[in-house]
Amino acid sequence: MTINFGNPDRPNSYIGRTVPRPNARRLVEGRGRYVDDIVLPRMLHVAFVRSPHAHARILSVDTQEARAVRGVRRIFTGTELAEHCTPWVAVLAHLKGLKSAPQHALAVDRVTWTGEAVVAVVADSRAAAEDGAALVEVEYDPLPVVTDIRTALDAETPLIHPDLGDNLTFRRLHEQGEVDTVFAEAHTVVEASFKTGRHTGVCLEPRSILADYNPAEGQMTVHHSTQAPHMMQSIIARHLDLPEGKVRVICGDVGGSYGIKVHVYPDEMATAAIAKAMGRPVKFIADRIESFATDIHARDHEIDARIAVDGEGRILAIDVDDWTGIGPYSVYPRTSAIEGNQVVNLCGGPYDFAAYRARTTVVLQNKTPTCQYRAVGHPIAAAITEGLVDFAAEALGMDPVEIRRRNLIADDAYPYTSPANMRFEGLSHHASLAKLLELMDYEGLRAEQAALREKGIYRGIGIASFIELTNPSPFMYGIGGARISAQDGCTVRMDPDGSVVAMSGVTEQGQGTEAMLAQVVAEAVGVPVGRVKVITGDTQTTPYGGGTWASRGAGIGGEAALQAGLALKESILTVAASMLQASADGLDIVDGAVADKATGEARMPLEELGRIVYFRGDTLPKGLPRELVQTRHFITSDYPFAFTNGVQASYLEVDTETGFVKLLKHWCVEDCGRVINPQLVDEQIRGGIVQGIGGALYEECHYDEDGQLLNANMADYLVPMAAEMPDMVIGHVETPTKESVLGAKGAGEAGTAGAPAAVMNAINDALRPLGGRVTEMPFTPARILAALGVV
Repeated sequence: MTINFGNPDRPNSYIGRTVPRPNARRLVEGRGRYVDDIVLPRMLHVAFVRSPHAHARILSVDTQEARAVRGVRRIFTGTELAEHCTPWVAVLAHLKGLKSAPQHALAVDRVTWTGEAVVAVVADSRAAAEDGAALVEVEYDPLPVVTDIRTALDAETPLIHPDLGDNLTFRRLHEQGEVDTVFAEAHTVVEASFKTGRHTGVCLEPRSILADYNPAEGQMTVHHSTQAPHMMQSIIARHLDLPEGKVRVICGDVGGSYGIKVHVYPDEMATAAIAKAMGRPVKFIADRIESFATDIHARDHEIDARIAVDGEGRILAIDVDDWTGIGPYSVYPRTSAIEGNQVVNLCGGPYDFAAYRARTTVVLQNKTPTCQYRAVGHPIAAAITEGLVDFAAEALGMDPVEIRRRNLIADDAYPYTSPANMRFEGLSHHASLAKLLELMDYEGLRAEQAALREKGIYRGIGIASFIELTNPSPFMYGIGGARISAQDGCTVRMDPDGSVVAMSGVTEQGQGTEAMLAQVVAEAVGVPVGRVKVITGDTQTTPYGGGTWASRGAGIGGEAALQAGLALKESILTVAASMLQASADGLDIVDGAVADKATGEARMPLEELGRIVYFRGDTLPKGLPRELVQTRHFITSDYPFAFTNGVQASYLEVDTETGFVKLLKHWCVEDCGRVINPQLVDEQIRGGIVQGIGGALYEECHYDEDGQLLNANMADYLVPMAAEMPDMVIGHVETPTKESVLGAKGAGEAGTAGAPAAVMNAINDALRPLGGRVTEMPFTPARILAALGVV
């Protein structure tokens, strides 16, 4: 059974239409139910004593005064908690040479970053727990600190984990073609150094967990603000010595994630371990300072890169040397090497060229651990690539659009394997660029820019093409030994009243997963979308799956929902054919009723069919299949990833006296395959652009040389605000993947992938007449003025 997506007048046509979110009213009325809203009988709270040092030995822990605080029930040191929770080492087998040290839920003997949890104080209330934590005395012996990426491997630099032998976690070199020869013989070679600021996710809802262990049943129930409940089920079971079937993870409403909540955090594992040790529910809600200091960070890269082009502007080779710092541990279970690995995979991605060399060097630091965050590695790779392409165009006196036209992979060249060995099924770079130029009136903006420059007003236009990795297969994590599911399932059930319940392994974190699943199931089964109830985020009731990350919700979870819905429709029609003495092939389900396929005439409402199946089964023939519930799973298998593509443009004005950047307008044309819900996709892209602009202009975690995080609050850590954002115009080109019936790829990270590069190129375009150039993000007024030689 298939769906003719090309027919806009097909019955039950919800796929491709904007459908309201089923949870929107509940959330805007304040009726969401987040972890902190849950109160259980006998519940305790935990607060953590955190290290004030970036690197130090723990000499002693005195908890005597803390234990005397009214309401304090128990205090755990790292040594004590290690008896209840085994440590972990975050490596993946397919990342050759990747190494990390064992990490405990609470520090044992030594702390390695400021904010690392050392002692857990458990009390009747959070206030009592914090009062107790304030009285815990920990004596430290400070150790030398490693903060600088470039000197982390120097012989005189102290080792963070002496057992590892050095501070190198992972190094990968990929080389294709005669790179050195090509550079030596090229018409033009352009070099540049880039730096991307270390930043974090700043979720509206902080990390939250409520673990409830019932000793009588041996059952652990965990309410968790996470993106991957089944992954957490497996990890909690493994490290707390529980059968996996005795761990239930419930992920209800989640107030944003952006990749922050897809990792294993020591304080959350400590909370679950304490619940098991004490046999009581224990809650931990990170406060804002804890979020800044302990949520994973990302994007801490320094890069030297160069590009070789011929006299016509055709790219001959790209050479990238990327360095990144990840903090003291590779983060479990996805590892912190993935971001650098993605830089190697993605640099040069949109372009057709032959010689490529990229190296990433991943080193340890005494800073907050870094790991995967929205658009992992993408904005770094796009900034390197698009920055080099613009600099090459400048060197040749060529328009930035024209050099891209000459080098983008042709739209009829697919399937195509890039110099980085990435396999692309089908992309649309040229069609996307053409649509972008049409939307933005490129020639008109260039004329306006030239006219304003005559008046001393410096505006810039920045273009950035990009690719986005979505729908990951087991080749992303499973091949490395991580128990992270690449498949996802959906169970679809028709109830007696003709309504449909869909239970999916992908999760909702505010991005609209439930709306997407509802409209896919509604169209597949043939019922009004309002008659579909979606359930996600409960390992006990939903099919096993990976959750929502890496832009996989629609492409993988959506396809599983489509297949399950189509299977349920077939089951319903089999029963209906028996009831109506008709052929199932001659029937359809339209708007919640069985109908004649040829004429569209309604034959039987689904509630009548449901009544008979569930309550008067005696009237049906013996042996008639009557299961009105179906489950299907989906996994990609032809390609390791479903790559998408797009192109963004930024138009902005630089105040050359103050260095401030005023964003005027932003455009994005993106190809995510089948667009299921246009409004949701547009808003995903807009949100992603805002996050990308944040990295380009505002966000940066500042550390001093002692490893102290200096701006762990919302007053000093700048995030983009609505008033600072420009109007955004979003366009689409659709190249559905052939790996699924739905044809959907991901769209959640496209905006973040390309926005920083577009902004960087626009700033440099504005500064070009004055001879300035910026390549270090965020592009603060001080850095822009420094580029202009003003300061």
